[in-house]
Amino acid sequence: MAIEFKTPGIIATQSQMAQMVAEQVMRPISRSFDEHEHDIPWDYINALWPIMRQNPLFGANDTKKSQASDGDDAAGDKPKRAPIGNMLMVHLIEALSWGDAGIYLTTPGGALGGAAVAAAGTPEQKDRFLARFTESEEPVWGAMAMTEPQAGSDTSAIRTTAVRDGDEWVLNGEKIYCTGGRLALQESKGLVVVWATVDPTAGRAGMKAFVVEAGTPGMTITKLEHKMGIRASDTAAILFDNCRIPLSNVLGSAEVQTASNAANAPKGFKGAMKTFDATRPAVAASALGIARATLELLREKLLEAGIELRDDVPYHEMSAIERDFLDLEAQHRAAWLLTQRAAWQMDMGQPNTVEASECKVKAGEAATIITQKAVEMLGPLGYSREWLFEKWMRDAKINDIFEGTGQINRLIIARRILGFSSRELK
Repeated sequence: MAIEFKTPGIIATQSQMAQMVAEQVMRPISRSFDEHEHDIPWDYINALWPIMRQNPLFGANDTKKSQASDGDDAAGDKPKRAPIGNMLMVHLIEALSWGDAGIYLTTPGGALGGAAVAAAGTPEQKDRFLARFTESEEPVWGAMAMTEPQAGSDTSAIRTTAVRDGDEWVLNGEKIYCTGGRLALQESKGLVVVWATVDPTAGRAGMKAFVVEAGTPGMTITKLEHKMGIRASDTAAILFDNCRIPLSNVLGSAEVQTASNAANAPKGFKGAMKTFDATRPAVAASALGIARATLELLREKLLEAGIELRDDVPYHEMSAIERDFLDLEAQHRAAWLLTQRAAWQMDMGQPNTVEASECKVKAGEAATIITQKAVEMLGPLGYSREWLFEKWMRDAKINDIFEGTGQINRLIIARRILGFSSRELK
């Protein structure tokens, strides 16, 4: 059955506000923060924080507020409003990434860390950890630390350990490629959700997520990566050396699921991995913000050069450039519809693991193709730094890599559709 997406008024209104921020605040400083990697865009951050406190992205939003929809009132006898929190999220991220994807990633709020707490935390943990994203006067960030030098897509190879010692967990290990790690741990009283094993012999079943708060002794940022794109966003390496955290900071339960207790054991690794069902559409939305920026400026430059872009003539009568441009627009539209569907399913409480991976794959691929093709079509001017096309090409590629590479997400889709386990289809 075909699904028609009607954008509620509140989404349209807030998307327009985000677009204004992207145009007036982000785009004018985009090149500067690309050239001065590791500078922090404080003007943007301080302007966004009062807004984010009211409606923070990823896992920290007030669920009552996220139920808002156009034309209804929660009070009285009027009908309940359909939840739109995730749909709103992807529209806002798309608009902000149109301005600059790297600067967007510095937006204060829960981010992946908040999303993990929301997905796998107990009610008490959600209250305790997520309050900082709405109550702090100063900007606060969350982050997630999963990747290790020897463990990228293969999470079963994670070696960071969590050992219980009385009323504490002791963490030891190294994490790399932690997006926003510096903002969460050095620039704010934020938190990082750290993946570690409580039982190395149990494989993925022994993997648990632990909340480590900024300022915790034994946790040190050892490096900030120099990157091809999204250069305004920090990507940190973090060392845990006998880092002690409270026993209650493990998300959910520390019990390891085995064959004998599978019916009653907490979902642990699988439960926390639900984080990505919410955040993969967000990554897709960011990719599509870059893609839309590219298509809009590409159209403008081609028209300025006197090149026709007709969509009312048969395909075989179009020029090569017209056909290429039409194909790029189709790629963008298909990815955007998949992204909205995945977000809508989250809002409706429907499983969306396949759809979240589908939109992530499609958007990452589409943004890469669109930005590379734009540089190609414009020739030397596209490749030069006079315009932002070459920057967008560099920024776009990360969306096909982080939060599950395109290859890994294709495996997830295939396993779900074909009914295979990770052992059966690798």
